[in-house]
Formats: sequence, C-alpha cells, structure tokens
Amino acid sequence: MKLIYICLVALTFSCTSNFENQHEPSETDAVTAIKKIMANQEIAWNNHDLEGFMQGYWKSDSLKFYGSKGLTLGWDQTLANYKKSYPTSAETGTLKFVINDVSKIEGHHYWVMGEYHLEREIGNANGVFIIIFKKIDGEWKIIADMSC
Repeated sequence: MKLIYICLVALTFSCTSNFENQHEPSETDAVTAIKKIMANQEIAWNNHDLEGFMQGYWKSDSLKFYGSKGLTLGWDQTLANYKKSYPTSAETGTLKFVINDVSKIEGHHYWVMGEYHLEREIGNANGVFIIIFKKIDGEWKIIADMSC
C-alpha cells in the first residue's frame, strides 16, 4: 500500500512538472520571439506601415506608452499619436533598434532595454526605450513602452 502511495505521489509531481514545462516557454524561446516581433516592427515602420508596427503592441485600453508628451493610455490613442507625429515616410524614415538587454521579470513578463535610431532626410532622431512584453493568449505583446 505504501509503495502504491509513493508511486502515485511521484507520478502526480512528474505530470504536474511536465504540464507546467509544456506551457512555460523557455527563456531562449521567449527572447527569440520577442526579438522577432521587434524585427517585424522595424520592417513595418520602414514601410510607413504604422498599423503593422502597432501589431507588436497589446490592443487594449490598458496599454501604456510614456514618451516626451507624457503618458498615453490605450492602443488606439497610441496609434493616433504615431499617425500625428509621423504622417509621411519622410517623418518615419528608417528605423533601427539596438537591443541591449532582454530579461525575464517574472512569469510571462520580459523587459527589453535598447536604443532606437531613425535616419531621416528631415533630421535623424535617436533615443532609448524600455518596453515590457507579456504573453497574452499565446502571443507576446508590448504592454508598456517608455521611449525618450
């Protein structure tokens, strides 16, 4: 009887551990996925596709963007601000991200610290950012962005 109990306990922990590991992405997989999203954002931006660029962001009223004009709440308002500030390809120019760090915060949350470089005929723009990604419904999304 004791042997059966020990086997059941061992099996329970084994199954629980395997189940959690199947649903918990490895850090390498998470970092790779996050970097791919940011590479896709560069491509969209460089094609003056601001809606495509925004696909990396959480489409929610709870999205937070903090920049030189203060705090913006929501995906729609963030997109509206991008469209107002970058109405043509002359303003968007060519974007290049330099990713300096991607680190797990906890659970399904990672931060990315880096630099952005915009080459434009109207004048270059450079700055730094910290963005927070969260895995939502199986997809990595930016839930907060601070760029300056």
